[in-house]
Amino acid sequence: MDVEVFAELLSPAGQSLLREVRGVAPAQELAVATRLRQRYAPALVSAALTQNRLRTRAAAKFGAEEAAALYFTADGLEQATRTSVADHRARRFAALGAGSAADLCCGVGADALALARAGIRVLAVDRDPLTCAVARANAEVLGLADRVEVRRADVTQVSASGYDAVFADPARRGGRGRIFDPEAYSPPLSWAVEAALAAPLAALKVAPGIPHEAVPAQAEAEWVSYAGDVKEAVLWFTPTSGDAAAARATLLPSGDTLLGQGLPDPPAGPVGRYLYEPDGAVIRAHLVADVAALLDGRLIDPTIAYVTTDAPPRATPYATGYEITDVLPFNVKKLRALLRERGVGSVTVKKRGSAVEPEELRRKLKLDARAAAGSCTVFLTRVAGAPSMLLGHPLPREPR
Repeated sequence: MDVEVFAELLSPAGQSLLREVRGVAPAQELAVATRLRQRYAPALVSAALTQNRLRTRAAAKFGAEEAAALYFTADGLEQATRTSVADHRARRFAALGAGSAADLCCGVGADALALARAGIRVLAVDRDPLTCAVARANAEVLGLADRVEVRRADVTQVSASGYDAVFADPARRGGRGRIFDPEAYSPPLSWAVEAALAAPLAALKVAPGIPHEAVPAQAEAEWVSYAGDVKEAVLWFTPTSGDAAAARATLLPSGDTLLGQGLPDPPAGPVGRYLYEPDGAVIRAHLVADVAALLDGRLIDPTIAYVTTDAPPRATPYATGYEITDVLPFNVKKLRALLRERGVGSVTVKKRGSAVEPEELRRKLKLDARAAAGSCTVFLTRVAGAPSMLLGHPLPREPR
């Protein structure tokens, strides 16, 4: 789809066509396209069907209602920020006093829209003409056009002076897929850091796997998860960033946030009655020691991010708790016999520090959920350096 075809998609005829193809399943596309090409230009039909497909996929990030109204490109959707994550960041910008922001590398506008919803005036910049047209249309459809100016330009040539904040989301995908080297981002991370340091307030979105040594000393690094799945990392440049606490883990949708205290690694010791699995954002932020301190716990192995304790269980949003019933050396035959003896027909397998894949273990156990109603969680891990199996059950979560 090019800019001209997208403009046709926004016309009354294009809008009518979008309504006709709404809900068309991929298997139906060929037949529907053949029929519609009798009344519409082939390029417009193809664009409408593609848009319908992208909107269906976008529901996971934007919610079904908003996704059905917005416009996307394939790359733009892939790189777009989930609405809840973008809203969290926008609220933080607003709380830090930003009334205006330059959104550099804005893509289809997910972050610009979130900033505008938070009451922030936005300059959204991207170099691709179609992407800019899509971002502009998205601001229009959500009634935010008065707060969002979309400008087609090379972000490295745009001055953000006069804006309270800068947000940059360099492209992290190329022709061969994801880019892991921050200096291979487009534009490079070094340029984005320079732009951030020149602004009163800034945030840079980076891959969650960014090495800690690549985080600038002037930044606070925040790892964000949604429902336990790590979504992104953000480098914040604020008046207080660069202090001793330089890492943060934020859990959505709850909004719980854990700011690191620079604690040393906790000691390792024997597996206690309870085991805690820290949220992925906590692990990526290297804040397992902070969770261990909250739980008065220890590690089961110096290299494994499981916290254990004998103390009565404590509720924490930063880790999922389990009561451990067995700690065994790794042995599939013994595990199978034990589970069958206890009437266990289904297991949840978790691994950390083990080469065994969960699906491989399930196949070897040959359990029958129809014949046995019991269930348990099996942890494949290391304890004091030895391959081990931990059996247990999730602790009930306290209502919040």
